Amino acid sequence: MNKEEQDIFRAETRAWLESNCPRSMREKVQEESDYYWGGKNGTFKNEDQKIWFERMLAKGWTVPYWHKKYGGGGLSAIENKILNEEMASLGCRKPLFSFGISMLGPALQKFATEEQKDKYLPEIVKGEIRWCQGYSEPNAGSDLAGLQCRADDMGDYFLVNGSKIWTSYGNKADWIFCLVRTDFGSKKQRGISFLLIDMATEGVSTRPIKLISGKSPFTETFFNNVRVPKENLVGELNMGWSIAKYLLTHERQMIGDMGKNDEQVKTHNIAIEHIGLQNGILADTILRTELAQHEMNEAIFEMTIERAIDEAKAGNNSGATSSLFKYYGTELNMERMELQLALSGNQELVMDNPANQNGLLANAMLRSKGNSIEGGTSEIQLNIIAKNILGLPNN
Repeated sequence: MNKEEQDIFRAETRAWLESNCPRSMREKVQEESDYYWGGKNGTFKNEDQKIWFERMLAKGWTVPYWHKKYGGGGLSAIENKILNEEMASLGCRKPLFSFGISMLGPALQKFATEEQKDKYLPEIVKGEIRWCQGYSEPNAGSDLAGLQCRADDMGDYFLVNGSKIWTSYGNKADWIFCLVRTDFGSKKQRGISFLLIDMATEGVSTRPIKLISGKSPFTETFFNNVRVPKENLVGELNMGWSIAKYLLTHERQMIGDMGKNDEQVKTHNIAIEHIGLQNGILADTILRTELAQHEMNEAIFEMTIERAIDEAKAGNNSGATSSLFKYYGTELNMERMELQLALSGNQELVMDNPANQNGLLANAMLRSKGNSIEGGTSEIQLNIIAKNILGLPNN
């Protein structure tokens, strides 16, 4: 695609978005329900959300870079980049938020059978199934390969017993993609398999986990003699660790995206509203310096992402790059939340106050701390970066 073709696609895309994205779908997301999550029990918050989803789905733009045969838009990498840029420019929300898109889908495309792809990928694109992730266990967090949730081969089905923890939206999901131990005699990484489990199956239950922020997107998930059909196995038996690692690169990329500067305008507005300008610059010298440093960090992060994309095109990209993005993106997001609170003043710390949306910003700051843990802790990411990108010795 040459420069002229890119310019034409950009102009056409912007015109379509301006005509088809409802005004309310360009407002800043304030809460979870501002996104449409899909699923069997999925509900639209309002008519505009429904209209936006249906229009984007009709173009294949709920997952624009997936192949058209699965319901995607079939866009090239550069076309998808342009679409994302134009959506960000106009403030357009994602029409569908789904772990099926950001995590499971890429793994299915690489490891699943054609029958599995034909079944699950179109359902993800259309938002028909809401997925959750069954990885961590009470005694297998950073040492994920030490998981003990077991799936015994019963002939024509697996019998699953055990539990998972920190299952995001497990109480709202229809299905779970799950790591289970199918061989207790082999090296622990080689005895793991990747199963897809219907959450409505008898023996599956969840229990919410309360967080410091007061909200609870996480649950514990329990499996008690759960029968799972053999056709729900993705990839080879006992070889699920390769799928697990591949999926984690996409999860870490998703979490790391929080570091992008989509909230730059919000931070500017908070600064102007609460601190004010003096001679055209922020009145508080210290906070002005911190804001400038943060914006430079954002710009560096964006340029690093662009560089990694170019390296990937040239075949020089390391799989560990996702760990770099995950680490720095989450650190940048925590820095941003702290800065926004500093700019806003201590009145934002009051949780039960309608004037500040019941502590929305304070809740966001507290939630950002969890980003440094989920998907692999910052310490684990630094170890991966040191070993696989910097080439440092193990000891």
